[in-house]
Amino acid sequence: MNQFFKDKAKDKAYLGELKKRCDDLGVKSLLIMIDGEGHLGEAEEAKRQKVIDNHKKWVEAARFLGCHSIRVNAHGVGKSDEEKATNTTKGLRGLSEFGKEHGINVIVENHGGLSSNGKWLSRVLKDVGLPNCGSLPDFGNFGNYDRYLGIKELMPFAKGVSAKSHDFDAQGNESRTDYVKALKLVLDAGYRGYVGIEYEGRKLDEEAGILATKKLLLRARDQLAQHYK
Repeated sequence: MNQFFKDKAKDKAYLGELKKRCDDLGVKSLLIMIDGEGHLGEAEEAKRQKVIDNHKKWVEAARFLGCHSIRVNAHGVGKSDEEKATNTTKGLRGLSEFGKEHGINVIVENHGGLSSNGKWLSRVLKDVGLPNCGSLPDFGNFGNYDRYLGIKELMPFAKGVSAKSHDFDAQGNESRTDYVKALKLVLDAGYRGYVGIEYEGRKLDEEAGILATKKLLLRARDQLAQHYK
């Protein structure tokens, strides 16, 4: 997440030390989650270009660290959902074209607002029409939208998956998401990449929540393994 080193995107000494420590510990850097750099779906071209330019340093940092992607937000500005989609498409395309030059994907998470509408976001990604512009489906960020429908709609574009968790029942199942059902959608889409863990609950501390989510993911994986290669 860029919030942890917001002012270090161009600091090669800092990034070099970060990369060295990761390499020494066998840690792979896969993506940087970008917040606070403006709305890629700005309506005015000059403002939209400024936001695209704000993100470019993170594309370069991601490449330096060996990541495959940066995660961005799809917030569109406009008077209608259609106009917001058009402006977001333009911003994503502009940034993705720059990302392509550096071998970096630009992926969008369902992260509130219209981006949590799987139909709207999947259409935007389809309209961008670039192979390095994709999605990061998050199990828990669909709001009132049907999360399973949303996962299914976003998985064709997925270059990462985020297993969100909040709370667990006595059997260790997530209280809001059926992980077997969600992972089946992931696998049915042909995805075989990494699944990240994001715990946002309050009953467990952060480490315990992450480990509980990992345990659930492994159990769901084992339950589904006989049906997939």
